[in-house]
Amino acid sequence: MVVILKPGTKPEVIQTFVCKFEQMGLEVGVTKGVGCCVLGLIGDTSHVNETEIMLNEHVDRVMRVQEPYKKVNRKFHPEDSVVNVGGIRVGGGHFAVMAGPCSVESREQITSIAKEVQSCGAALLRGGAFKPRTSPYSFQGMGVEGLELLMEAKEAAGMPIVTELMSPYYCELFEETVDLVQIGARNMQNFELLKEVGKMSKPVLLKRGLANTYEEWIMSAEYIMAGGNENVILCERGIRTFETGTRNTLDVAAIPAIKRMSHLPIVVDPSHSGGYAWLVEPLAMAAVAAGADGLIIEVHNDPKHAKCDGQQCITPSQFGGLMQKITALTQITGKTIET
Repeated sequence: MVVILKPGTKPEVIQTFVCKFEQMGLEVGVTKGVGCCVLGLIGDTSHVNETEIMLNEHVDRVMRVQEPYKKVNRKFHPEDSVVNVGGIRVGGGHFAVMAGPCSVESREQITSIAKEVQSCGAALLRGGAFKPRTSPYSFQGMGVEGLELLMEAKEAAGMPIVTELMSPYYCELFEETVDLVQIGARNMQNFELLKEVGKMSKPVLLKRGLANTYEEWIMSAEYIMAGGNENVILCERGIRTFETGTRNTLDVAAIPAIKRMSHLPIVVDPSHSGGYAWLVEPLAMAAVAAGADGLIIEVHNDPKHAKCDGQQCITPSQFGGLMQKITALTQITGKTIET
């Protein structure tokens, strides 16, 4: 249930409402927007008398929320959320580009790429230390050593880092080192992992699963937020369809659809969506035009010899050209690029 208070309602009146609803066994989320205050009631609201609430002089209107997701729901939080990642803002008009290799391969590789993407305008450095692969014989990443090299690159380039967490075992390590914790597509419904990430203080990048609906996706975000971590960024990375000409199919419609359903920021991964370097630029531009809050792009200094997903990586020079086009397009869409 959502209770919207009238403009100018005093803080002490708001607190009286909160105490009343908490005494009824409900959890109350308070969102102060432009010109109003929204109280989101979570729990069994069947015993709440809507008529009685509406008779209060401070109440503008009351709405019952039928969707199973509450904290993620835009009805509970009408304004766009802004997630702060190491000083870089994502959402609410702030556009952030994350760039770097699919996987960390060496100190020289990750450090040089970090410096190059930073000089081109990237705000965050991406790089995989732990890699989930379809084949057990494929390169699985450098693990903890790769995370250490990623930290060195962060220091060298002065950029926050985003990397994937695959196991609750490493939550404490990621809490200490990583700026943005990525939950990959294959773990989107790993609910035990989501519960543990919900206990962390670091922001989370939640990728959409290979064949998941919008509701399933944001319900996974609800798991994280229900655990106490409300700094969640959603990531559309393409879904599996009948088409075999590309690695996945970018669901551009997900961007406006999710923004209608939820207040959380949404970024797009054009690299995994298409699976080919030549598709990265057009898909990235489409995402910006559709209203995305950021991009996460794979950049490698030698794609032909990359240990992971080289066919979808663009070079630093190609990334520089793409950033110029993205900058121009974000100005048209009314967003500000974070650097």
